[in-house]
Amino acid sequence: MSVSSKEAILAAARRTAQAHGYSGLNFRELADQVGIKAASIYHHFPSKADLGVAVARRYWEDTAAELDSMLAETSDPFRCLQQYPDIFRKSLESDNRMCLCSFMAAEYDDLPEAVKKEVQAFADVNVAWLTRMLSAAAVVNSGESEQRARAIFAAVAGAQLIARSRSDISLYDALIDSYRVAGLLPA
Repeated sequence: MSVSSKEAILAAARRTAQAHGYSGLNFRELADQVGIKAASIYHHFPSKADLGVAVARRYWEDTAAELDSMLAETSDPFRCLQQYPDIFRKSLESDNRMCLCSFMAAEYDDLPEAVKKEVQAFADVNVAWLTRMLSAAAVVNSGESEQRARAIFAAVAGAQLIARSRSDISLYDALIDSYRVAGLLPA
């Protein structure tokens, strides 16, 4: 199996997990999406847990790179904080999908331990980045930045969940605007 097949499997698994969570990952269905035999997936991912780990790790790594890129492009931490909700909005724009790790976090009790660690890494990456931006932008004092970062992460992920349940991206936008008015997010 080629590297491009592995990447195609990961891409299909990402789309599936964003729509159906970890429980929705099915080797036969993924193979059909990619155009390969189901047995071929086992070459790179011997188990569903291995695939779950790989797709969740790739997801948080991609998110970390996107966050770093956002800061590199603007170098303004305040502006980065304003743009942060856009990352979660992109999932909704893509066929009303969820953040992959938020979806998997909802399935936490049913996840293999290795997948749980990758899902936790996603939250850790987001909270750490938000903490740095909040401190750098002097939005709150450094002693309060991690607490505020967790609140922002939870609020944005929650807004995405509510908007998805209604298939209404304008609801997401309205919730984000309300967070700005309330002072949780910088306006």
